[in-house]
Amino acid sequence: MADNLSEALKKLKLASADSATDSVDSCLDCLLKALAHNNAEASEKIQEMGILPLLPNLLAPQSSCTPKVANIIAEVAKNEFMRSPCVEAGLVPPLVQLLHSKDQEVLLQTGRALGNICYDSHSLQAQLINMGVIPTLVKLLGFHSHNTALTEMCLIAFGNLAELESSKEQFASTNIAEELVRLFQKQTEHEKKEMIFEVLAPLAENDVIKLQLVEAGLVECLLDVVAHTVDGEREEDVAQLKTASDLMVLLLLGDESMQKLFEGGKGSVFQRVLSWVPSHNHQLQLAGALAIANFARNDGNCIHMVESGIVQKLLELLDRHVEEGNVTVQHAALSALRNLAIPVVNKAKMLSAGVSDTVLKFLPSEMPPVQFKLLGTLRMLIDTQADAADQLGTNAKLVERLVEWCEAKDHAGVMGESNRLLSALIRHSKSKDVVKTVIQGAGVKHLVTMATSEHMIMQNEALVALGLIASLDLAGGEKDFVGAGLVQVLHKLLSDERSAPEIKYNSMIIICAVLGSEPLQKEVQDLAFIDVVSKLRSHENKTVSHQASLTEQRLTAQS
Repeated sequence: MADNLSEALKKLKLASADSATDSVDSCLDCLLKALAHNNAEASEKIQEMGILPLLPNLLAPQSSCTPKVANIIAEVAKNEFMRSPCVEAGLVPPLVQLLHSKDQEVLLQTGRALGNICYDSHSLQAQLINMGVIPTLVKLLGFHSHNTALTEMCLIAFGNLAELESSKEQFASTNIAEELVRLFQKQTEHEKKEMIFEVLAPLAENDVIKLQLVEAGLVECLLDVVAHTVDGEREEDVAQLKTASDLMVLLLLGDESMQKLFEGGKGSVFQRVLSWVPSHNHQLQLAGALAIANFARNDGNCIHMVESGIVQKLLELLDRHVEEGNVTVQHAALSALRNLAIPVVNKAKMLSAGVSDTVLKFLPSEMPPVQFKLLGTLRMLIDTQADAADQLGTNAKLVERLVEWCEAKDHAGVMGESNRLLSALIRHSKSKDVVKTVIQGAGVKHLVTMATSEHMIMQNEALVALGLIASLDLAGGEKDFVGAGLVQVLHKLLSDERSAPEIKYNSMIIICAVLGSEPLQKEVQDLAFIDVVSKLRSHENKTVSHQASLTEQRLTAQS
């Protein structure tokens, strides 16, 4: 075999110089045979004998041996060690040109050759994108959608190219969405649908393409897949159901595509997706809850959804997942409730529907993502709702759990949200009972730490809560204020030129409030606060300078 191959390669060198088609043809056949017998060995030989640089000339669009040459390149490029030599031999530009051929065999082998050369190389794929292959391939898919092998070749190419960010803009300027949806509608086999799904998922990450897919009717296809697979027991049904419902949720992540499907809450798609929430299938429950969370991205949608009774559906879903529940479903349903609770008009309605009671059932959860959403939902619900803040703030079990989570060093998100909820309970209730509960639950030191956060909004929330503790129950909070070094923290905030005006203002409010406590007053005097405060009398912010004058008077009167 090896001798035959060497012979054929020598002949090929001569024949290609004379462009004698017949003898080239038989040499190519011999090469293909050798590659089929032992690809790696034959490829090495081809490389050694310097055949690759001869091939660009043999890739002429009109030549009858072009499909065989492209096939040889495709076979050779299956070997990783041959891919760079193929590029160096200048094979890529003539192959890209051949994508304009009318001959289906040429197209197929060319596609294979380019796919194998660029396999796993982002830089080569990026070069192909720059050479304009995307619009060309999309056109091919349209012309040859009846040719299964060519269609698959295009899909594999799209799947590889779509992973590159630079491809998305090019795809968005073609009619890829229509072509893929049309192709999807024709498929009956699971494998073919999966191939199309694998292209749709990365493409649908782009907002422009999301909208194009919605307009091309992909959603109806997805709803059909769900309807046909929801009761299926086969592995492929389960896989298709997951892919279709995940893709549906992905389409809703784009603002325009989401609003188009919402259709003012009257949309049939919106209604169908809602019906997933009470389903017996976990995957659909999950997708339904995530879809609601995505629809709930603006106040108008949120208000409409709460009016239409969605909250009840979500609460029933959560109730089904309290014991031994599915964590992803819990997380998704809590995300939806948190988003729905953002508009002020929804808060009281959701509270009277019993949202906080259901959410509290998940307090024992050990799952940080569930803890995080639970905290966020309660914080949204009590914003401006004094009675609810009072009720939750006097719940010793809740406060105890919050204090525990304030120490969750491994989970910054949970830690931050616990601190913010602790502060919110005090700020929105302005209740002495809540303050007492927080003091008894050892929450004060965490609010003092929160005042040193790098996030201004959290600093400020902490200071407002600490000011309320100082004014509502100074005697109860005194010991913790001393223990946590509150006065030292305030001194640092007032001395720091980078502190925002509201931070300075609220720090001075607390200073005035703690002067009623002997040990705290002594600390204020020891740290010579009067010097720091008198400097602030010339602060550019009128509210700060005015408060500085008042604070200075109080400090002078005390000394």
